[in-house]
Amino acid sequence: MTKTTRLGLPLVQAAQAQKHVTVNEALSRLDGLVQLRLVSQSIATPPVADDGVAYAVPAGATDAWAGRAGQVAIAVGGGWDFVTPDVGWMAWLASEARAVRWEGTAWVAMPLAVSPSGAATQVAIEEFDHVMTPGASDTTASVIPANAMVLAASARVTDTISGTLSAWELGTGAATDRFGSGLGLAAGSFASGILSGPTTYYADTPLTLTALGGNFGGGTVRIALHYIRFALPQI
Repeated sequence: MTKTTRLGLPLVQAAQAQKHVTVNEALSRLDGLVQLRLVSQSIATPPVADDGVAYAVPAGATDAWAGRAGQVAIAVGGGWDFVTPDVGWMAWLASEARAVRWEGTAWVAMPLAVSPSGAATQVAIEEFDHVMTPGASDTTASVIPANAMVLAASARVTDTISGTLSAWELGTGAATDRFGSGLGLAAGSFASGILSGPTTYYADTPLTLTALGGNFGGGTVRIALHYIRFALPQI
């Protein structure tokens, strides 16, 4: 036996020369995996290998990561060490600022509850910055994902909203004030759009920002969608 069963750590062999090389290789792998912190799961081109950092390799990865989709790439000595995660591994995904769990094919948000076959109840927050387009209303590129049960949409003006409007509202095309109306324009103004009851969206749905009393000229709003999703059991 040359490697451990779970993490594939190299084992020192009897009468092996330069044992420190094997030990250091094992320690480097442990350093990358213990308290696992993934920088990103969407970067497909390997960045400069900064020792100790780890990435979740996505589909379509190139160069040194080609053919490694689904594995964890740990930067070691200017190169990469690859580890295949087991179902149930947990990590902090820095790019999305949330805890995730490997469910066999992808890293998903940590569930509130999960069944033996992988059915899960997941609570998630999708946050994005929306730069206003001049006009009477504007829709976001980011969407409420299909089959999400929305609890709230909160927002904060990060760059003062300009234009001829006196206030604005946040909602969807079907209900333009669902998450707030009469909202302020100054940086720091906010919307706390808590729904009286969860609302399920069965198709991808953008948010709509509507100007009141005039038109948008510019500005930036940081929006957070708070929702629940339900993962199916696996075969």
